[in-house]
Parts: sequence; structure tokens; C-alpha cells
Amino acid sequence: MTIKTKLIEYMDGDDVLEAYMSWDDKSDNLRPGILIGHAWAGRTSFECKKAEEIAKLGYVGFALDMYGKGVNGGSKEENSRLMSPFIENREKLQKRMFLALETFKKQAQVDGKKLAAIGYCFGGLMALDLARCGADILGAVSFHGNLSKPNNTVDSAIKAKIMVLHGWEDPMVEPESVNSFINEMRSKNTDWQVHAYGNAMHAFTKTGANDPENGMQYNQKADHRSWIAMHNFLEEVFN
Repeated sequence: MTIKTKLIEYMDGDDVLEAYMSWDDKSDNLRPGILIGHAWAGRTSFECKKAEEIAKLGYVGFALDMYGKGVNGGSKEENSRLMSPFIENREKLQKRMFLALETFKKQAQVDGKKLAAIGYCFGGLMALDLARCGADILGAVSFHGNLSKPNNTVDSAIKAKIMVLHGWEDPMVEPESVNSFINEMRSKNTDWQVHAYGNAMHAFTKTGANDPENGMQYNQKADHRSWIAMHNFLEEVFN
């Protein structure tokens, strides 16, 4: 196994975005591709490492960029400032998701007919919104993500299978929000599943998360279980 990586620039108008792609170079065969949406700080080493882990599973990982090349938040205040415009304008978020998807499809290693999206925290919302817009992806996975419904996808059919991996003690996504999301999926006759992990808060996959007073805490069991669940899900959607 030889894991390769490269940075890929793409554009939204005059804004330069930069993704991080990873794949196993042992074969010239086309492989399924996985978009990876980042948390509110922007594309960091965390998402790049996930792209490499995805590559080790036999896929191509593509850690996308929502904010712009080299743009990252360094505090909760900065992260919120960067994320808020996309939460407030979901069409802007969705446009950049489609730009990332189209850029990814063009990569020589990727099977453009076998694509999925995953995401962490803010990135979970990215993956779900791509599916909500009817994108030609086979699956979307949210890890401790925002589940809020956009107001511009009421008439859009969801083609992808949906998986939500949720920490039940997450104060940012309370049970009412989970139920609302489930009702949204049911109303569209979507193939959906929600895995709720007991004793897990927000950011349960982030090894450095240690802020339980604000509801963010790494949880090794939930991290491990959710990765296995995602792996099984991707094997299902691609076969």
C-alpha cells in the first residue's frame, strides 16, 4: 500500500479553494470517491488525516474546502464568524459542495459513478445538504453534525442513502432536532438510518476535544463504533 496525497485548487468565482486528496497508488483502477466536509475551523490536519484513512479503505478521499485556500479559524469566535455566512445562506454552502463534487469527479483516480460524502460537525451538514439537493451521490454520512433543514430543498428528491452518527448527549443537536430530521427523511421516503451513541457529546471523534462544559468531548468508543458503521455503510452503497 502506497498512500499518495496532493493539494487541488478549484474556484468559486474569484475565490480560490484548496482540497486535499489521498489515494492508494498500488492500482490504476478507478476507485469510489468520498468527499469529506470539515468542521467549523476549516480544512485542518484532522480532515486531511481522515482522507488518508479513507484511502487505506480502498477509496479516494477528498477533504474539501468551504472557506478558501489557507483560511482557518483559530478560536471559537473566528470559527463561528467563518461558518455563519454558510449557515445563514445554505445556497452558498450547497454551491461550494457541488463545486467540490465536480472537481472531485474530474480526478483521474476516481470512479465518478461511485461517490459519497461524509462530514464532521459543520461538515456533517455539508454532506447532508449535498444529498438534500439531489446530487448524484450514493451515500451521505454525518458525524456529530448539524441536522437543521434548509429552506430551499423542499421539492428536491434525495437519491442518496443517509446515515447520521450522533452523540445522544450533544447539547447542540438535541432530541427534538433529531426527531425533526427523521421526519424530514420520512417525508421524502429516504433510505435513512440514525445511530445514537450513549454518553457521547458533540465532537466525539475529535481526539483533542476536551470541553465537556460546552458539550464537546472526545469519546473513544463512539469514535471507533461510528467509523465501523461508516465503513459498513460505504461497502453497502458501493456494492
